[in-house]
Amino acid sequence: QTFHCTLIRFFWIFLASEGKDGGSAAENTPPQVPQGKQGERSSVFYSAGQFFFEYLVVVSLKKMPDGHYEPKITYQFPKRENLLKGQKEEEERLLQAIPLFCFPDGNNWAPITEFTSETFSFVLTNVDGSRKIGYCRRLLPSGRGVRLPEVFCIISCLGCFGLFSKILDEVEKRRQISMAVIYPFMQGLRESPFPAPGKTVTIKSFIPESGTELIELTRPVDAHLEHVEFQALLQRLSPHLILHIFASAMLERRLIFLAEELSVLSQCIHAVAALLYPFTWAHTYIPVLPECLLDTVCCPTPFMVGIQMRHLQRVLEQPMEEALIVDLCGGKIIRAVGDEEEILPGKLQNEMLISLNRHNNNNNVHTSEQVNALVSEAFVQFFVRLVGHYGSHIKWGRSGSGSFQERTFCKAVASKSCRRLLKKFVKTNMFSLFIEEAEKSRIPQEGKG
Repeated sequence: QTFHCTLIRFFWIFLASEGKDGGSAAENTPPQVPQGKQGERSSVFYSAGQFFFEYLVVVSLKKMPDGHYEPKITYQFPKRENLLKGQKEEEERLLQAIPLFCFPDGNNWAPITEFTSETFSFVLTNVDGSRKIGYCRRLLPSGRGVRLPEVFCIISCLGCFGLFSKILDEVEKRRQISMAVIYPFMQGLRESPFPAPGKTVTIKSFIPESGTELIELTRPVDAHLEHVEFQALLQRLSPHLILHIFASAMLERRLIFLAEELSVLSQCIHAVAALLYPFTWAHTYIPVLPECLLDTVCCPTPFMVGIQMRHLQRVLEQPMEEALIVDLCGGKIIRAVGDEEEILPGKLQNEMLISLNRHNNNNNVHTSEQVNALVSEAFVQFFVRLVGHYGSHIKWGRSGSGSFQERTFCKAVASKSCRRLLKKFVKTNMFSLFIEEAEKSRIPQEGKG
């Protein structure tokens, strides 16, 4: 475990170094977690036509001489050959990191006879700021007697949790027959283009004794919500608490989420990050934090991390700065800064509460897509009301470049409580990144300037 922690620390430093030499890291160096390139989305989504995935790996538990079990990659598809030196080094670091995220709950495992399979995801950030998502299915292989669980992990830069959950269903179904049946299915998937929003791709797959199956994979119409399940958040937290969390995330504070199930952690943290749309969380973002990186909570910079409930006492004992600690199992806030109730303007906060409570009381809403649309609309409208006038406060030069007029932008808001929040929000990284993009977005008109 110590050896693996050292590797993962080195990996984090490599990821966070933006191409600088990370070789000076020592074992006692605090872990440096991935910061993400400025402007990179936490819930990433990409255009059609890309590969569905980069790798499928199987992570199994191997017994060590001291009696403990450590996660190791026992299968990798595809095997990459003829990689350049830099590519090979990056691949090795990635493959060293994956096992800890597939079994983030440490090495206290023993052979078992029953285990309910679970689905969760994690995020890794590359030196160029691009993010890879690991979609995981932890399951117990078929058989008799005591066995150890294993994790099937699909690494992709495409953010679409629902789609990959269905792919993992197919992987699990084939695993109960034979590992050999998984390979042709994944090969067919890899050769298929990622569909456009709202479109379907059909994969042919042969299963012994069942014949050829046609598997349809449909991408949701709303691309920015395809990695999100707001229902998971609403089932565990009251609308009031969700707004406290949203306000803290909006001001880029430190947020710690606790739950025992990895699926709950990953779903809820992705949902919280998605509440910020059209803005993006560009700081440390680890939906499932491996046990050996718990001291990440001591970082002075903003972060959003998920930790298993069994580690609560260790987290509380850490010498960390102010943070919001949320218990997703108990539906409560364990530790707060204290001003969460006052961050959002009262009128706008009440409007959002009404929208969220209307969803909770509306028995006609059944699908996750409908829930996602309703919740997202409430938060988008909040931002429209607060900052929707930003476009009229960009001063355009003759060359087509824009310059944001922050002072007049803030003064244009009549409400004192809105103006107070706005003055804090314009200082955040997420607002700065948004405005940087807006300042570039005007195309110079021909014949002028």
